[in-house]
Amino acid sequence: MTDELNDSLRNRAQGVLLGLACGDTLGRPVEFKSSTQIAAEHGTVTKMLGNGTHRQPAGTITDDTEMALCIARSLDESGEFDPTDIADRFLGWYQSGPFDIGLMTADAVGQLDTGVPWDEAGHTVWEQRSEGQNAGNGSVMRCCPHALAYHDDPDTLISVSQDSSAITHYDPRCQYGCVILNLTIANLLHDREQPLESALERVESEAPDELLTALTGLSDVSDADLETNGYVVTTLQTSLYHGLTADSTRAAIIDAVNLGGDTDTIGAVTGTIAGARHGPESLPTEWLDVIDERTELETLAERLAEGV
Repeated sequence: MTDELNDSLRNRAQGVLLGLACGDTLGRPVEFKSSTQIAAEHGTVTKMLGNGTHRQPAGTITDDTEMALCIARSLDESGEFDPTDIADRFLGWYQSGPFDIGLMTADAVGQLDTGVPWDEAGHTVWEQRSEGQNAGNGSVMRCCPHALAYHDDPDTLISVSQDSSAITHYDPRCQYGCVILNLTIANLLHDREQPLESALERVESEAPDELLTALTGLSDVSDADLETNGYVVTTLQTSLYHGLTADSTRAAIIDAVNLGGDTDTIGAVTGTIAGARHGPESLPTEWLDVIDERTELETLAERLAEGV
């Protein structure tokens, strides 16, 4: 790998993790509000706000970035994908009493807390939940560190994305949602043409039809077609649309967040995609300056991009 390619990869990798955190933190104060409510209260949200939903200071990350950090730290310190270690880190984070945690994640990590192994906890919760409550976006929001660590090994990236999702989100739509997102990010890191289309082709014989259908032909989708709930399929559709079409990471995140709904997660996932396209230069300094975890995110991104 040339020095020039190395520099490009490290730069784009930083864009991924910083984009995640910026989308998460911009969206946090207006989570659960509709686009109409956001417009009435704020006009267009373009700055990091304090208080609001969860009543936290400006720049505070949520479970989206916190769980991604659990994965990134594990990959960095273990030097490989170690699902037991990741599950242990999820459990330690859960026991710390986070102010924001998804329902399926809480149930699955609660299983871990009783001694259920990592490869059974998410499956148990999935079996207990009915359709409509069993395929949330809680694993796609955190999965991007795997794309950085295995950007040049797609077969391994596919398997670790599935296993990592299954710790809390066992549903095939969640597992393959992580796979498609991570393959797309890896393609973007290498500046490959048709990054999403290539990812879809790689898994088209295995991934759920609903997921493939929703993510095919995004160029024909408009804002009016996009949903902003916590369902993994719609989260990916909305995030990939904005992440792959906006002229900057800033614009992608602002457009996604101001749609309302699950704003922190949709902002976070959008940020990972746009960040892989545009790098950290496309993020406002005033956003980055209020994120306490910025330096760690930058360091981990570079280290993971260099290989585990």
